[in-house]
Amino acid sequence: MFRLARYNPTPFVPRYDLPMANAAKRIGLISDTHGLLRKEAVQALRGSELIIHAGDAGKPEILEALKKIAPLVAVRGNVDTEPWARALPETAVAEAGAVLIYVLHDVNALDLNPAASGFRIVVSGHSHKPGKTERDGVLYINPGSAGPRRFHLPVTVARLNLAEDPLKLEFVDLEFRSE
Repeated sequence: MFRLARYNPTPFVPRYDLPMANAAKRIGLISDTHGLLRKEAVQALRGSELIIHAGDAGKPEILEALKKIAPLVAVRGNVDTEPWARALPETAVAEAGAVLIYVLHDVNALDLNPAASGFRIVVSGHSHKPGKTERDGVLYINPGSAGPRRFHLPVTVARLNLAEDPLKLEFVDLEFRSE
């Protein structure tokens, strides 16, 4: 019974049980592409064992391109209003080994206690501001906006390495990438 509760802390949330030989350790995080998948974003996400798109993809082609790099977990954002986006859940749970990751577009819409529900990481987008905070043992990550420049904010994705202790998080500025 404890095992079931640990792996299904919120049964109403769609789960992504992706077939992988080993637990994903290198996770690419992207959000707010708004219909633009930059070649720099693709380069930065190469080598990921799992990619999480935290909403506002803008076009289904964005998600198809990301699936060619690694297994993909994606949620619907507020600009994902076309019929194709109805298939995307508003929230999702990704499991990477023993780490449960809760994914949603706008962290302000969070309607559960991640720590009490067994999540170690919450990934969201929406604000276009890259950042991380930790609260009650839960790491909250916003990879920023990877699509068209918005306001005066940087254009970024993030790379998360679960093999490191503490977890290693790197934000990649796509406008000044020299690879």
